[in-house]
Amino acid sequence: MISPLAMELYAGLGATASLGLAAGGFAYAALWPASQFFGSSLIAPPHPGELALTFDDGPNPLWTPRLLELLSRRSVRATFFLVGSYAQSQPDLVRQIAAAGHSIGNHSWSHRNLALAPSSTIEAQLSRTSQTLAEITGEPPRFFRPPFGARRPATLRIARRLGLTPVLWNAMTSDWKNPSADAISLKLQEIIDGLYRQGQAANIVLHDGSHSAPAADRAPSIAAAAQLIARYQPTHQFVTLDAWA
Repeated sequence: MISPLAMELYAGLGATASLGLAAGGFAYAALWPASQFFGSSLIAPPHPGELALTFDDGPNPLWTPRLLELLSRRSVRATFFLVGSYAQSQPDLVRQIAAAGHSIGNHSWSHRNLALAPSSTIEAQLSRTSQTLAEITGEPPRFFRPPFGARRPATLRIARRLGLTPVLWNAMTSDWKNPSADAISLKLQEIIDGLYRQGQAANIVLHDGSHSAPAADRAPSIAAAAQLIARYQPTHQFVTLDAWA
């Protein structure tokens, strides 16, 4: 499933390019989560009944602790894709995520669109983040999720050279701007149930932070996560991405 933001970027690339079909093809390959045209990325395996909760754009000093408390109370482990600059400013919170048994991934240093960035910028964004996370936790991250899902061949090539497995998703809503936890949860349930019928696991994206507004309200996203756990924990298995790599 493509995110609403990626769809906006997709449309923008297509509208401004002089060769519409070529631009549209590039936009699809660069932004559509299911596309493997520029290289393979981890999405989800054919493991129906497995759910990976993943959280982007943290760590956030207000919302991440609340999310960690929820996950601890329900004995669920998740995967956190952290923005490097935020991790540097919140090292204790990063260590808390790792100590709780969650998986930590690289979400770039400053949430740049890496489909449009030069190779030197891509390398700096990823290597600086991986180094910072390794210094804080003692372990280098295994996974990388490109901001906005935006990538090009160099993005994936550089990530792999740095020892990172690129990760996209197949279950997302616009939770970063939706004020209704019920709406977020119900939309994700619809997607998850559809994937289950197709024999697929679900790689779910929610947000515990914001790349553009650190004070943004993430209560709806956390409440939606709580609803998903309550709905699926009796019948499904929650895993980190390590189970699929």
